[in-house]
Amino acid sequence: MRYLTARKRAEGKGASHTGTEHHWYMTVSAVGLAFLIPAFIIVVGRAIGQGHEAVLATFARPFPAILTGLTILVGMQHFQKGATMMIEDYAQGSTRKALIMLVIVLSWTITATGLFALAKIAL
Repeated sequence: MRYLTARKRAEGKGASHTGTEHHWYMTVSAVGLAFLIPAFIIVVGRAIGQGHEAVLATFARPFPAILTGLTILVGMQHFQKGATMMIEDYAQGSTRKALIMLVIVLSWTITATGLFALAKIAL
């Protein structure tokens, strides 16, 4: 016979048993994006208005290329987790499953396209 209360059994587990990990991932990625986005805007802002060759030279350097890649990757993963959570809250049944699959595919498609474009520019 178990002597655990209902609260003790449920402690640390959300409806999906991953609430804490999801919360921490979203918090850490949000803090990361709070530093990445301003730096990315500065790099892109300096490149705007320059000629084609100067823009290619800017993104061929390691720092702007790595910063752009990290911004794309972290931003799209943050979008995917946040949109999935929103869909889980507001959609039901097969619509929920279809929308979650759509968000995951969209996120990875944008990530792959952005990283491919960055590789074409940087290499």
